[in-house]
Amino acid sequence: MVQKKRILFIANEMSPYLELTEFAEIVNKLAIKSNDNGFEVRCIMPRFGVVNERRHRLHEVVRLSGINVSVDNDDFPLQIKVASLPNARLQVYFLDNEDLFKRKFIFHDEQDKWFEDNGLRTVFYCKGALETVKKFGWPPDVIHCSGWMTGLIPLYLKTVYKKEPVFAHSKCVFTIGQPTFKEKLGPDFLKIANIHSNIKEKDLEPYKEANNTALFRGGATYADAITFGAEKVDKKLVEEFGKIRGRKVLSFNAESDLTDYLQLYMDLSK
Repeated sequence: MVQKKRILFIANEMSPYLELTEFAEIVNKLAIKSNDNGFEVRCIMPRFGVVNERRHRLHEVVRLSGINVSVDNDDFPLQIKVASLPNARLQVYFLDNEDLFKRKFIFHDEQDKWFEDNGLRTVFYCKGALETVKKFGWPPDVIHCSGWMTGLIPLYLKTVYKKEPVFAHSKCVFTIGQPTFKEKLGPDFLKIANIHSNIKEKDLEPYKEANNTALFRGGATYADAITFGAEKVDKKLVEEFGKIRGRKVLSFNAESDLTDYLQLYMDLSK
């Protein structure tokens, strides 16, 4: 029997749990369509305080919780919760931490003030997602990252996690979406993002502006394939990544039935 190809979606938003841009709906449809077409699918997203645990029936996965994620010389306990995606036999795993995700706001407070620890939250989420997959012991053939908050994952896969058996054959797709914030992730973002001696200073160069565009640029720089997830994306990024020799690029198509994504996953996982 041929083993099913495994697709892991790592996103900062996914319908019906959190909808910040239109791509939340696309992630939902992609997960279901991949599942319906014979892929084995799992999804990971942050458990922001605005995600209603009762309504969506989240419950803690005790056997997976208890990991400590070390960021910037601090250890942050990682709690993992799970829910079944409505109308699909699919598991969505939510990464939670009391200090970083419990607040009832996403990236800005009630006065619309940017959280100063959004850089730390981003690094925790990216590292936490990869540590969770290690704990699963579930080697994905394709990891599809979407949302600026996942922008460090392609870099980490090519450096820190390169020799991890669970990621030995994983290919990474990164989606460049519409910009959603104008702030910066702070002057120490590159220092916090450098989670291991395998990462050299030059590796972090694409992220140096520490803004929305930089997170998309970094993700696309290290991904094996790039997709555009919105009509309105930063023009600079279209120029940089619209066509790259030797890498597959999917342009945004509002009329797409998403079959082109399934083909991309198949091509990458050969």
